[in-house]
Amino acid sequence: MTSSTYQGSKNSSQETGTQPKDLPDPIRWENGEAVIIDQTRLPVEEKFLRSKNYRDVCEWIKSLRIRGAPAIGIAAAYAAALAALEFGSRGEIDARLNGALQEINDTRPTAVNIRNILARLRKLDIRGRIVGEVFVREAHSILAEEIDSCRKIGKFGLELIPDNAVILTHCHTGGLATGGYGTALGMIRAAHEAGKKVKVFADETRPLLQGARLTAWELKKIGIDFRLIVDSASGITMKKFKVDLVVVGADRIAANGDTANKIGTYNLSVLCKARNIPFYIAAPASSFDLSAKSGDDIPIEERNPDEVTQFRDCRSAPEDISVFAPAFDVSPAENIAAFITERGIIRPPFVKNIAKLIGR
Repeated sequence: MTSSTYQGSKNSSQETGTQPKDLPDPIRWENGEAVIIDQTRLPVEEKFLRSKNYRDVCEWIKSLRIRGAPAIGIAAAYAAALAALEFGSRGEIDARLNGALQEINDTRPTAVNIRNILARLRKLDIRGRIVGEVFVREAHSILAEEIDSCRKIGKFGLELIPDNAVILTHCHTGGLATGGYGTALGMIRAAHEAGKKVKVFADETRPLLQGARLTAWELKKIGIDFRLIVDSASGITMKKFKVDLVVVGADRIAANGDTANKIGTYNLSVLCKARNIPFYIAAPASSFDLSAKSGDDIPIEERNPDEVTQFRDCRSAPEDISVFAPAFDVSPAENIAAFITERGIIRPPFVKNIAKLIGR
């Protein structure tokens, strides 16, 4: 694995030019390597990592060097391609490649995108073909599709964002978390590009501060008016600044509409219901898991306690204490006003309408 400091966004043949000139692409394929911007180094340093080894990509996913459900799905596709190229697989998914695919699948348990992407690769017709080459082409298609999906989400979401809207969002759902445009942040970005005036409040998103480090970084680069707040200030922010809507992303959405997203999202959904503020989920169809009947069927990843007791080697809690560190929580369907997808807006009743739009 090699790394390099970012010196400006460098487009490869597979890149689509979706980013502002000073906003780098989060993931790409270049000269037979997977290339990502290391999100753990932001906003202090814009540094790219590159590798031809699928094991490195697995480590990037586990360590949150690349994160966001759509983005890690794309990374999983490129990791699978690297594994197939390494093993020289031809004509079939042999035992070694199958083991690598399982290793990739196990990197993050909550986001369904990885599982869906690997299932898609397994269904490809690879008879008589070099598997790695087939997987690389499919990974390119997946990246292009995710960018297109996010742009469509932004367009559908425009009708839900009034001019002069005050919007609150949680965690990070922009270009870094997808293929280069964004889901919830993509909706906000689309409104901004359409000439609507919006003011955004971004939660810092404890414990790893994805809102402070990534959302604020991206909003600043795009030029959208925003303020950063601590997570616990969301209630008073809703009251004082008359928040019009809350929009967040999703890591997995069950068939009934229950939605797993970054820890702290559930709290926002409860506040929105209490204050009669619409709570929206912006996510591509790839984030829906119709095999999960409800949120009870969604596995919730627990992270290393060190992520709570310290930040970048600076200890913030006593040593040798017990910690509960879930990475996600589940917002119940009854707290959600609508889902914004690339196929359209899904409103209640969710069981019926999710099956109708996503299950087709």
